[in-house]
Amino acid sequence: MVKSFTDLRNNATIMVMKNNTESGEMNPLVISNVVTGLIAVIFASLAVWSYMGFVDQRDNVQKKIDIAVEDAVKDQREKDDKRFIEQEKVPTREYVGPETLGRVSFQYPKTWSGFVAKDSGGLEAYFNQDIVPPISDQQPFAVRVLIQAQAYETVIKSYEGLVKKGDVKSIPYTTNGFSGIRLDGKFSKDREGSVILFQLRDKTLSMATDSLKYKTDFDNIIMKTISFNP
Repeated sequence: MVKSFTDLRNNATIMVMKNNTESGEMNPLVISNVVTGLIAVIFASLAVWSYMGFVDQRDNVQKKIDIAVEDAVKDQREKDDKRFIEQEKVPTREYVGPETLGRVSFQYPKTWSGFVAKDSGGLEAYFNQDIVPPISDQQPFAVRVLIQAQAYETVIKSYEGLVKKGDVKSIPYTTNGFSGIRLDGKFSKDREGSVILFQLRDKTLSMATDSLKYKTDFDNIIMKTISFNP
């Protein structure tokens, strides 16, 4: 029997496909699937790499932001604390000594405490920030006020040794119309600051700060408001 033309064509197609497979040629569908798979893997890798970079940058930026915020808060807190301390010094309190000892008076920060150890025959008054520590010659105070039953010239001479050594400098001093002698320097191992001497009748008024920490308050508050009856 003679085969039809359609049968012959189908047989030829099968033979061609068989021959292609046997000859090792790649099926176009397989190639397409492989390429698609490779592209998918590449895009997935890029996506993972981009995400990791984003996470790393996000975390680093957040750390920088946190540090900057922390520094700003700390700086503002320090400024607020300083402002509060200065504001707490105003208004000041007033100290007024006995009439019999020249009625020495001056203003001092209200954040300080005062202690009068003696006010008869002479004066010993001590002022310090917060609390007044135990009284001693070695203990530094923000301000110590003494009225000594010694002549003005005698008390000045008692500092000549420190002046000659160069530990202390002596200069004339005037404030609010009152004139005296100012001594600045190191007076002992524990006391470094200023002593200002005034003649008060037959006695000597000594205003002193034993620490450089309080020098600004001593000069700008204490000594600018001092008054007494010579």
